[in-house]
Amino acid sequence: MTDVMSVCPYCGTGCSMKLVTKNNQIVEIDADPDHPVNEGELCLKGLYGFKHVSSSARLTTPMLRRNDQFVPVTWNAALDFLSKKLTDIRRESGPDAIAVLSTARSTNEENYITQKFARAALGTNNIDHCARLCHAPTTSGLTMTFGTGAMTNTIPELSQHSDVIFICGSNTAECHPLIARHVIKAQARGAKLIVADPRENEMAKHADLFLRVPLGHDIPLLNAMMHVIIREGLHKAEFLREHTNGFDDVARAVEDYSPESVAQMTGIPADDIVKAARWYANAGAAAVLYAMGVTQFTCGTGNVVSVANLALITGQIGRPGAGVCPLRGQSNVQGAGDLGAVPNTFPGGYPVSDAEARARFEKAWNAPLSDRPGVRASELAHAILDGKVRALITDGENPMMTDPNTGHFAHALDKIDLLVVTDLFMTETARRAHLVLPASGWGEKDGTFTNTERRIQRLRAAVKPPGEAKAAWWIFKNLSERLGYHGMEYGSPEDVWNEVREVVPEHYAGISYRRLDTEPGLCWPCPSEDHPGTPILHVGGHFHTPTGKAELKPVLFHPVSVPESQRKAFEAPIIGHIAERPDEDYPFMLTTGRIVAHYHTGTMTRRSPVLEQIAPEPLYEFNPDDAKALGVRDGEYIKVTTRRGSAIAKAWVTERVPPKVVFGSFHYWEAANNELTNAENLDPYCAIPEFKISAARVSKSTPGEAQASVEEKRKFYRQEVELAAIRAMHTQKPADVAAE
Repeated sequence: MTDVMSVCPYCGTGCSMKLVTKNNQIVEIDADPDHPVNEGELCLKGLYGFKHVSSSARLTTPMLRRNDQFVPVTWNAALDFLSKKLTDIRRESGPDAIAVLSTARSTNEENYITQKFARAALGTNNIDHCARLCHAPTTSGLTMTFGTGAMTNTIPELSQHSDVIFICGSNTAECHPLIARHVIKAQARGAKLIVADPRENEMAKHADLFLRVPLGHDIPLLNAMMHVIIREGLHKAEFLREHTNGFDDVARAVEDYSPESVAQMTGIPADDIVKAARWYANAGAAAVLYAMGVTQFTCGTGNVVSVANLALITGQIGRPGAGVCPLRGQSNVQGAGDLGAVPNTFPGGYPVSDAEARARFEKAWNAPLSDRPGVRASELAHAILDGKVRALITDGENPMMTDPNTGHFAHALDKIDLLVVTDLFMTETARRAHLVLPASGWGEKDGTFTNTERRIQRLRAAVKPPGEAKAAWWIFKNLSERLGYHGMEYGSPEDVWNEVREVVPEHYAGISYRRLDTEPGLCWPCPSEDHPGTPILHVGGHFHTPTGKAELKPVLFHPVSVPESQRKAFEAPIIGHIAERPDEDYPFMLTTGRIVAHYHTGTMTRRSPVLEQIAPEPLYEFNPDDAKALGVRDGEYIKVTTRRGSAIAKAWVTERVPPKVVFGSFHYWEAANNELTNAENLDPYCAIPEFKISAARVSKSTPGEAQASVEEKRKFYRQEVELAAIRAMHTQKPADVAAE
C-alpha cells in the first residue's frame, strides 16, 4: 500500500487527509492529525466520499454526438472537431459568441489556465464559475466595504480566540462540520454562540441564543443590532473615525430599525435582538460566520454589506478571532475567483476595464485582451436564447442541476450551436452536449486548492486517471495551440503555478510548491519566500480600498419595496426586498440547501455506497402544523409546486422549519429543486439569483404519483444516454476522424 497526502475535495474547509492506495485504487482515507484545521478529524464526505474515483461509470475517452448518440473518438479527433467549430463561430460572430464555465472543483492551476484560455486564446471575458450562484455577493459586498472579498481570519482562531461567534445563515454543522467543531470547542472555552437562521438546525440547538429570522429578513435583524449598538454607545468611535468612511449615513439608516419595530416585522423578540447586539459589541473578539443563507438572495450583496457594517461599527475586525468569515461551500471556490475565473476581473482581482491591469496581463500572456466584462453564469440562458452566445464550454460544471429554473436553461441548451462538457461522468449537462471530454479528477492530479480562509494547500496524484482522461490544464493547453495561441508552454501544474506567482506576485510570489510540501498551507497574500503568509486581513485598520479606509454603506429593507422617501434620504443606499413573496395561489416558501451526507449535484457522493445508504432519497422538511392541515404523516409524499414546475419527495415532518416553509436539498435529480427556483430576479450588484425563496404550493401526494414523477425526471435528464455512452466506451474503438 502507498500513502499520499492531499486535501479533501468537498467543502471549502480544506481538511488535510492521507489517501491510502493499493493497485491503483484509493482504498481508505485517514485524517491528518497535525493539520491546524481538521486536527485529525474528517466528516462523512471526507471519510467515505472517495468511491467515485474508481467508479465504472467514469468517462474514459472523448465522446462525440453523432445521430443523437455518443460515440468514442480519439483526442486528436475531439480537439480537431472542437477547434474547427470554435474557429468558425469566432469568425462568424466574434469571440464573445463563446462562453466558458470553470469549476470550483478544479485546482488553482486549472482555473488559471481556463480563464487564460478564454481571454488570451479565444479573446473573450465570458468566463465564470459556480461562485456566481453561491458567494458572488461575498465578493461584491466585502470588496465594496473592505476592498477584499475574502474571509478575514483563519478557522483555528474561532476555537482559540473568539469570545462571541455569530452564525448567520449557515448550517455549519452539516455543511462545514469541521468548522462547527471549532465553534463547539470555543463554547467549551466559554465563548457565546448566537445563531440566526430560519431553520432550527444543529448549530441552533447548540446556541446560547437562537434568533429565528424569517427567510430573507437578515438586513432588518442586522440593522436592529446596529441600532442598539449605536443607541447604547457600544460602537467604537475612535476606530470608526480613523479607519472608516460613511458611519453617519449608516447610523441614520438604522434609526428606523429599532428592536421593537423589527420584532414586529420578524417575530424575533426585541429583548433577544438587544442581547445579541450587546454580546457581539462587548466581546473581546467576535466573529461572524455566514454562508448561502445570507448570499443567495436578490439582496445578497446588501446582506453581506450589513454583516460588514456590523463588524466595522464595533471594531470587530483585524484581530485574532475578530472578523468576517464567509464559509465557502466547495473545495476551491475561493481559488477559482482569486485566479480570475470570473467575467469582470483578472487573477488577483484586477478589473478587466482597468487599462494598467490589462497591460500587465497582455504583456505576461502575449495577447490582446478585451476590456468588456463578460456574460455572467446566471445570464447565460438569456444570452444563448438571444443569439449572443453560440458556444458554451463547461469544465466540471453541471448547470442542468445547479442553475435556477432548470427547464429554462434546458431550453437554452436545446438552441445552442455547440455545447462541450469536460467532466468525470456523463452528468445531466453532459448528456445534452455535442462533445464530452473525460477529465482526471481529485486523487489523480497535482495542484493546489485555496480553502475558505485563503489557505493554499497542495493536493497530489495518488492514482492514475482511467483510460484517456486528462487534466483540464492539458486539455486547454492543447486546444489553445490548435486555435493558434502558443502562450501555454507548460509541462506540469507546477509550471502553471510558477507563472501565477510571476503574474500576481503581490499575492502569490512566496507560495512555492517547495514550501507547500513542508507547511500546512499558506494564506495569501504572501509576496516573498520569507513571508509567513497573512492569516488575518486588515490588521491595524488597513483596508484595500482606494482610500485605505473601510467604506460603510447604508442598507435599507422592506419586504415588498423600500419607500421612495427613504431611498432619497441617502445618496446611494443598497436596497433589500423579497423578490417573490407568497400569495393566495402559492402560500408557502420553498427554500433550498445542502445536507451532511451529499455534495452539490451528487455526481461524486451518490457514487459512495456508504453515503447513499445514509441519505438514499430526497426529503422535504415540513412543519407539523402544515402536515396536520394537509393530512400528511411523516414519510408520506408531498408535492411542491412553484411557478416553474413541481417536484415530489417524502415529507420529514419536523419543527426544524417554521410553518409555511418547506426545505429541500438540490442533490437529487429525482426531486431537482432547482427546476422550481427563480432565475429572473438577480442581485443588481453581482447577478446571483434568489435561490432561498420561491413562492410555492404544497399538496399531499402518493407513491404512484411520486414514481410517475421520477420517470418523467428520468426522461428530462436522459438517464438512458449515460448507460448508452458507457456501453459505447467499453465496446467501440475510438474513431480517429470526427464528423461534422
